[in-house]
Amino acid sequence: MLGLKDILAARRTISNLVKRTPLEYSFLLSQRTGCELYLKLENRQVTGSFKPRGAVNKIASLSAEEKARGLVTASAGNHALGVAHAARALGGVSNTIFVPHNAPQSKVEKLREFDSELRFAGNTYEEAHHAAEEFVQAQGATYIHAYDDPVVIAGQGTAGLEIMEELPDVEAIIVPVGGGGLSAGIAVAAKAINPEVKVLGVQPDTSPAAHLSFKEGRCYESYEAGPTIADGLAGGYGIVPFTIARDLIDKIVVVSEEAIWEAVYALLELTQLVVEGSGAAAVAPLLAGPASGYETELDLKGKRVVAVLSGGNIDAELLFRIIKAQMGRSSDASF
Repeated sequence: MLGLKDILAARRTISNLVKRTPLEYSFLLSQRTGCELYLKLENRQVTGSFKPRGAVNKIASLSAEEKARGLVTASAGNHALGVAHAARALGGVSNTIFVPHNAPQSKVEKLREFDSELRFAGNTYEEAHHAAEEFVQAQGATYIHAYDDPVVIAGQGTAGLEIMEELPDVEAIIVPVGGGGLSAGIAVAAKAINPEVKVLGVQPDTSPAAHLSFKEGRCYESYEAGPTIADGLAGGYGIVPFTIARDLIDKIVVVSEEAIWEAVYALLELTQLVVEGSGAAAVAPLLAGPASGYETELDLKGKRVVAVLSGGNIDAELLFRIIKAQMGRSSDASF
């Protein structure tokens, strides 16, 4: 369904419209975690997350007739920004974007800067997705899926190519997992170049759809997620990523909400990086202490590891709450 040649082709397609993001070694985080830790800074990507990689690749592949019908998508925020960026960069393609009513304000405000028609529907990604599907049926628009599309996944996989080119002796890559497009694309690229590299996924324990899918051997395409600041990781796991990556991803672990809060703060404190909860999830299992029950699940002590910081679009008010809670270890902090 998807191979290295598709990801190489995607890179040629998107190279002028997305960034090749930095891969930076963190001495302080390496000291804290006990591994040789590098950070893939997708929080510095165009629009603040990895999503434009897949959106640009998909929209560039469409026919003139498909573009003329207008584009529609649903997103918790980052994919919407990716589609809005791609639609503008590829000639101003008309697009309608459905987001949940409770989408992070930082992402909504960014979306308002584009010439997209913004519509609010439901309180979860899946509810917004259903509203977008109804719009497609009524209007005949072209749907751009956030993750259940091999062309989108090929675009996301270009991040994996960059990692393998810059750090060919990497031993493990940790990727946040929501719908699964990024982890599947990176797994295809990384394993094609070095079959021995470990590809490890991380999810919040309030939304473990991919973890359960791998554990039980059946895809949880829908999942009623609990509250999490990692909004980009909430909900179901895609059947296309599951089909592509089920034999490539070595393990998917879950981390607590508290661990994600701690990871956001540690990245700010030790690396001066502003990272949203979804992106910080990649380092959360490395930072979690023995009492959490998570550390033993990713035993990477002494290994050369890349953590993919998938996005940086965090609301200022939430970041302030995290800083306040972590600085004081406040007893009233709500996780």
